[in-house]
Amino acid sequence: MTVWKTSVRNFLAHKGRMALSAVAVLLSVAFVCGTLVFTDTMNTTFDKLFTISSPDVTVSPKGSDDEGEQPDNGKPVSLPASVVQQVEKADGVERAEGSAFSMAVTVVNSDNKNMGSDTGAPTIASNWTKNDLRSMEITSGHAPRGPTEVMVDADTAKKHKLTIGDELRTIAATGDLKAKISGIASFTVTNPGAAVVYLDTATAQKHLLGAPDVFTQILVTAESGVSDTQLKKNVAAALDGTAAYKLQTQQEAADANKDDMGAFLDVMKYAMLGFAGIAFLVGIFLIVNTFSMLVAQRTREIGLMRAIGSSRKQVNRSVLLEAVLLGIVGSLLGVAAGVGLAVGLMKMMSAVGMTLSTEDLTVAWTTPAIGLLLGIVVTVLAAYIPARRAGKVSPMAALRDAGTPADGRSGWVRAGIGLFLTAAGGAALWATTQADKATEGSMFLALGVLLTLIGFIVIGPLLAGVVVRGLSVVVLRLFGPVGRLAERNALRNPRRTGATGAALMIGLALVACLSVVGSSMVASATEELDKSVGADFIVQDGSTGRPIVPQAADAVRAVPGLEHMTDYTFVKAKITAPNGKTEDEGITAADPTYQQDVRRTVISGDLAKAYGKDAMSVGDEYAERHGIKVGDTITVAFKAGETAKLKVAAITSDDTNIDRGAMYTNLTTAASYVPADRMPQNVVMFAKAEEGKEKEAYAALKSAIAEYPVYKVQNQADFKEQLKDQIGQLLNIVYGLLALAIIVAILGVVNTLALSVVERTREIGLMRAIGLSRRQLRRMIRLESVVIALFGALLGLGLGMGWGTAAQKLLALEGLEVLEIPWPTILTVFACSALVGLFAALVPAFRAGRMNVLNAIATDG
Repeated sequence: MTVWKTSVRNFLAHKGRMALSAVAVLLSVAFVCGTLVFTDTMNTTFDKLFTISSPDVTVSPKGSDDEGEQPDNGKPVSLPASVVQQVEKADGVERAEGSAFSMAVTVVNSDNKNMGSDTGAPTIASNWTKNDLRSMEITSGHAPRGPTEVMVDADTAKKHKLTIGDELRTIAATGDLKAKISGIASFTVTNPGAAVVYLDTATAQKHLLGAPDVFTQILVTAESGVSDTQLKKNVAAALDGTAAYKLQTQQEAADANKDDMGAFLDVMKYAMLGFAGIAFLVGIFLIVNTFSMLVAQRTREIGLMRAIGSSRKQVNRSVLLEAVLLGIVGSLLGVAAGVGLAVGLMKMMSAVGMTLSTEDLTVAWTTPAIGLLLGIVVTVLAAYIPARRAGKVSPMAALRDAGTPADGRSGWVRAGIGLFLTAAGGAALWATTQADKATEGSMFLALGVLLTLIGFIVIGPLLAGVVVRGLSVVVLRLFGPVGRLAERNALRNPRRTGATGAALMIGLALVACLSVVGSSMVASATEELDKSVGADFIVQDGSTGRPIVPQAADAVRAVPGLEHMTDYTFVKAKITAPNGKTEDEGITAADPTYQQDVRRTVISGDLAKAYGKDAMSVGDEYAERHGIKVGDTITVAFKAGETAKLKVAAITSDDTNIDRGAMYTNLTTAASYVPADRMPQNVVMFAKAEEGKEKEAYAALKSAIAEYPVYKVQNQADFKEQLKDQIGQLLNIVYGLLALAIIVAILGVVNTLALSVVERTREIGLMRAIGLSRRQLRRMIRLESVVIALFGALLGLGLGMGWGTAAQKLLALEGLEVLEIPWPTILTVFACSALVGLFAALVPAFRAGRMNVLNAIATDG
């Protein structure tokens, strides 16, 4: 009980000094709990939507897309409408109705603006059925009654200010359909962001599926008292087995949809938790520094406790109990903040188009449990080493001034271990650059990153002595005696400076690494485009990658001033090599002019002949793997058609980033084995302008494609800019997540300076007494903070550039061969680190300047 009381007393006595450590725990726990609550809420939202909207039994054609991907020809796989009558005859069926729906559509308003979601959620076109009443209700107008009417969901109507009577155009593979809004339907459950339009049944069949007597699914409702499982058996019996059809109960259909969505949510969740882990790691340094300095400041106090009978274990336990209290307080606040963060994320997602209702807010019992466990365990582990040092304080320390002398021997041992780990990590990074395979090199890279990071952390005190002196020559000594005092303060306790700088180092190392990788990817892709792409223009859907509908492709082909236009698509197929081994490779089908649009290095054979009748090319990696040479015959079993025997006319080099591993054949060859209504639409189209007509052709292409806003015409400059923007946006998201770790590191600098000011109270009083002004004192503390921040930044940026350089060598094995160091970004981050140091010192410097000189001199220790 005495130990507990002592711990509580000390904790409350130093609550101000514990506050920033508590904030670090709070932020880290909040990020973990916020991520869990946010993803659990998304799961709840989708689970509810999928479960409520699914019928008791769904009948689908075998071969329909199980993974949610859209058909390549723009027409969903369908089944005969006569199946509805067969299903209706099954026992226990109250109602069976056909559903004709497609997600391979674009809906635009009268101003040609896309009505789809900006968040990646699908646009769904369907016929209105009674099953839709499970999740929707018509709140205005009426359901469509003919080909000139369409109904839209209320969320889309609100977002785009649509009203009854407005005209919408639905663009599908079968053509364009113009219709006026006859009604608006509202979701009775949360709609996560999909745009939904409803047509009448006959129009949906004709316009979405291309035939009047087919459906994509049969939606079956059970009679009262009939279970879904029994209904499924009855329907299967009525269909004479399930050989041609796939039957799912409501739960099975919901689970299949949840599995698809769950995979995406898991990736997002674990990525965000990874950044929370980085914040926790940075927070450890803050907590270690806090307790180390508190223990040093209470050396005489601890010595007195030892002198009056406290054992080492009791002292050790007392410090650890303070850490437990810190962990509990920080974690409890963090759990609450995490729920708030999740709500904030939901509001932010709703603002950009993905609606998430707080009514579905899901806080599982595991979330606060995980938050509390993580916060307390991490805090106690961080405080363990300072607690052990406290336990080693001898009773004689009561007779000395506060503070304990550094253990020189342990410092040398630590330096030796740090140098060894750093050297081992450097060797692993060097091995990464020498690897011949990406899988082998990635293991070396992971090991090198881990070892160099730990090595730099361990060797931090030694590096502090060297780097801080170097930085001081450039930065601090310009400020005369005040600068020299700041330098000596930063070097007074290298272990503390090393730990404080290491916290900042981790976040900035990741920033530098990703900057190098991102810049190298852009530079490599740009060089590859300049070297390999001969086309002047590229037409594609740059956001979702959906195929180009035939009417848009026809509009592009009709543009004047083009030397040639190339159709390009990918046909799914099983490829069987001469050695009998089969792989789901698929084959690229294009016009012969594609050779001019994208130049490929030919290892052997003639690529032009690969576009001849029943001919193809293969990549050299595939050829080497299966022992293929020019003249061999490969069996290509087209998924949507017949099996072909194609002769290998060329082997191309896979030392490229464009079409790596692609096998080429002529479009006419593929079309001769795949029915016209199953032939995939163009994925991309390439165009070459006539000599001197590039500007006119560019304008004409943009004009031709203007009616189809999801597709873009890009010249090479546009394409490069898009690539740069996409990678830049991804990096900005990552930088935003890393900002949490950097904020925690800034709190570490603030806490270190604040405790350091308290530790040097008497010294500050003496300096003020002999003539140091308040302004000079504040400047000294600010300069100390700046040099610590620059020390962490220098280590982090140097380490990150090393990691990024090694990672780029792995990317080179995949065709991204250009290494580019983004010096403007690196230098900007380094300069901003000085500003971070200035910001972190504001409060400690202000408090130091307000000290009463006489009281400070009279302070004991």
